[in-house]
Amino acid sequence: MKIAIGADHAGYQLKTHLIDHLQATGHEVDDHGADSADRIDYPPIMASVARAVAQGTADRGIVLGGSGQGEQITANKIAGIRAALCNDLYTARLSREHNDANVLAMGARIVAEALADEIVTVWLATEFEGGRHAPRLAQIHDIESQA
Repeated sequence: MKIAIGADHAGYQLKTHLIDHLQATGHEVDDHGADSADRIDYPPIMASVARAVAQGTADRGIVLGGSGQGEQITANKIAGIRAALCNDLYTARLSREHNDANVLAMGARIVAEALADEIVTVWLATEFEGGRHAPRLAQIHDIESQA
């Protein structure tokens, strides 16, 4: 799977760790920055990751920051993106099963590297259930189209 990934300064260290983890587990990684732990504004980076997923140049995306909240909000501004803030295994699994989330947001000040590895593994392996959830995604798409 090709994964677009991006972080701000607070998420930089976790991003570099996750790139190694993703590559070691056979994934291709498209790094959208940041390139250091120097302070940087996150919105352009998160939008870039989300656009890669929306345009189909990446299968899924991961956005990282201090809390992951602003990163998730930014990614969700791009049409076709369903970014989910998942700082535990349960929400990671449900974000895929019920919402077909295509971008994962995490907070580097909240999630330790070992847990982040587990979250990413579960999130990437979990399939969308469809069924009763599919009409809800269609409703979300309709709302997005009206914006």
